[in-house]
Amino acid sequence: MPRTMNTVCLLLFAAASAARAAPPDDHAPAKPNIVLIMSDDMGFSDLGCYGGEIHTPNLDRLAGGGLRFTQFYNTGRCCPTRASLLTGLYPHQAGIGHMMQDRGADGYRGDLNQHCLTIAQVLKTAGYHTYMTGKWHVTKRSRPNAPKGNWPRQRGFDRFYGTIAGAGNYFDPAMLVRDNTMISAADDELYQPEHYYYTDAITDHAIRFVNEHHAKHRDDPLFLYVAYTAAHWPLHAPDAEVAKYRGKYDQGYEPRRRERFERLKQAGLISPTWRLSPQAGDWNAVENQPWEARCMEVYAAMIERMDQGIGRIVEGLEETGRFENTLILFLQDNGGCAETIGRGPLQTTAGEPLDAKSLVRAAQPSLPPLADDVLQLSIHPAQTRDGFPVRQGMGVMPGPRDTYVSYGRGWANVSNTPFREYKHFVHEGGISTPLIVHWGGRLTRGGELEHQPAHLIDIMATCVAVSGAKYPEQFNGQKITPLEGVSLLPAFDGQPLRRDTLYWEHEGNRAMRQGQWKLVAKGRRGAWELYDMEADRTELDDLASRQPERVARMAGEWETWARRTHVLPWPER
Repeated sequence: MPRTMNTVCLLLFAAASAARAAPPDDHAPAKPNIVLIMSDDMGFSDLGCYGGEIHTPNLDRLAGGGLRFTQFYNTGRCCPTRASLLTGLYPHQAGIGHMMQDRGADGYRGDLNQHCLTIAQVLKTAGYHTYMTGKWHVTKRSRPNAPKGNWPRQRGFDRFYGTIAGAGNYFDPAMLVRDNTMISAADDELYQPEHYYYTDAITDHAIRFVNEHHAKHRDDPLFLYVAYTAAHWPLHAPDAEVAKYRGKYDQGYEPRRRERFERLKQAGLISPTWRLSPQAGDWNAVENQPWEARCMEVYAAMIERMDQGIGRIVEGLEETGRFENTLILFLQDNGGCAETIGRGPLQTTAGEPLDAKSLVRAAQPSLPPLADDVLQLSIHPAQTRDGFPVRQGMGVMPGPRDTYVSYGRGWANVSNTPFREYKHFVHEGGISTPLIVHWGGRLTRGGELEHQPAHLIDIMATCVAVSGAKYPEQFNGQKITPLEGVSLLPAFDGQPLRRDTLYWEHEGNRAMRQGQWKLVAKGRRGAWELYDMEADRTELDDLASRQPERVARMAGEWETWARRTHVLPWPER
């Protein structure tokens, strides 16, 4: 295939990476460092190196010097993905088949169980020091005085800065924790930037942990898990970042989607024979186009700010001489999010109606301010800390701290180009994620694509193989569930992975991928659909009625897997 502009740019990024890398540190550990980075609620095609128009030069640089997987999968939703990523198991085996509620069945307890281990717990046995910044979201016990048995420090991390819950205001995050203590961003003596923004705080603490580790344990390897909340609603970003995208989305959904589709094909990330899935939403029918365009502008700004942070983490690794001996993995927790949070009537997050005058923030606060030491415990706060009601609804321009809006189905469809469906679902739009792998001192396939299907369950197995750790059969007297994934190391070297079948379930949405074939259904009562992933990964030609025997056989295998992994019996709704 001739080199495309995308390929040339990636090669330039690879060259820049080599030029900037610090000389090897004589004290660098023999075992590689591992940095695992995950973003939130982003689609397959948002990154520049995956076809998007959003400015992501730092992730593009890592892709240019590394490996991009084209068929990597998550579980379609935040909590199950985090459980699966951390444990190397299907999420139900870890106790988190849904969200953070106990539904009365072992696969749906809403808490990591004691029959699984996190990557951090396993890597500590191999001499690693372990750090985490960002979103945890794998325990239902998230209040200040709740039992902390499933907080990060108790599940293997030496240091933690981040949020226990799953969303919240970026300028005043809910359930913010340093190590084992819940704190207020406004009252944190250890971190007082001029302007607090959660994405930056996640980055700053990741860099702090790298530097502290290098100062105290420079001969030992580190494991760093960075779980950004960008670009999960609410749409919050600094004004200067949003300004870069002003006018970029004024033409609506379809032009951006078509452009991404063509870039994906040119880069070899998708087959040129696949068709583009149907457009969601008619731009000409959008009631408030400036507001709709602004939603995507802020979304893009959130991603660019995260990419800047990833670049600063890479610089921290370079400055400590660790970059070349660090395996970096970047991925996303689910596909683009079509949820309509904050897109309904004009009102406050407390449910109080607003009039048209409220489309512009009031000059003065109307509510009593919150003291700096008051903990923020709501992911949908009713007011800002300085006393302004939090506004939502059509026409409330997102970005500032007193707004709470999501970007909606039309833009999620753009994010998921070229695939169908969204977060929650297990069609390709819900479960397809980029995976960027960079390992300067080990990976020889710089700038290449890897087309083998792989899954979150493979990350733990990869970390175990890279670290030389031994995955235990028992831990603290508890029997530990054997790993489900396989190491990705063979794929790093262009060799086949020894695994044929992958499975999914979330909210009754079901799927399995077996070689080129995918069986998938929407909801518990939805009929099975069958797709040939080599010919039709955008899932537009359902072959179920033409191959009933294959459907029946695969459905039986899915049932067997579901009973083994605590998917079935489903809990009562």
